[in-house]
Amino acid sequence: MRELQRLRKVIGVTQESLAKAAGTSQPTIAAYESGRKSPTLATLGRLAASVGMELRVDFHPAMTREERRSLFLHQAIARRLAADPEGVLHRARATLSRMIGKHPSAAPLLREWQVLIERPLPDLIALLTDPTPRARELRHVTPFAGILSAAERAATYRAFAEQERAS
Repeated sequence: MRELQRLRKVIGVTQESLAKAAGTSQPTIAAYESGRKSPTLATLGRLAASVGMELRVDFHPAMTREERRSLFLHQAIARRLAADPEGVLHRARATLSRMIGKHPSAAPLLREWQVLIERPLPDLIALLTDPTPRARELRHVTPFAGILSAAERAATYRAFAEQERAS
């Protein structure tokens, strides 16, 4: 379950640490994260509370195919960012500077990116892989364009298409 992995990443704990705090087992946490078991909302709330967090449930419009594809692409970019933060951020900042001059109609979103791109790496990675409507909107004017080569983007899009067919 992606939400549980996100919780662990936000607070920086292992499956074992979360399990111990919540009074459950690491295999149970692993089963939730892999989708072999489905925790109830009450269980998710208890897991979050055990590490000083709270669970909130939001409802959003379903993502379009284009939004799912953009998210999939940004997940690949997030992996690159995690592997090479300095290089990726340097390129993204340069791209953002060019975008600001060329796209005045997107100025509010680009100004927001100026702030977001300076956030701690885990926060930025979480944003790139966030399915919420605000993150979807921000990805429309991503400063991370060009981080992946054309061949890498094509491979990512092929993997996305395969995943979509399998779903």
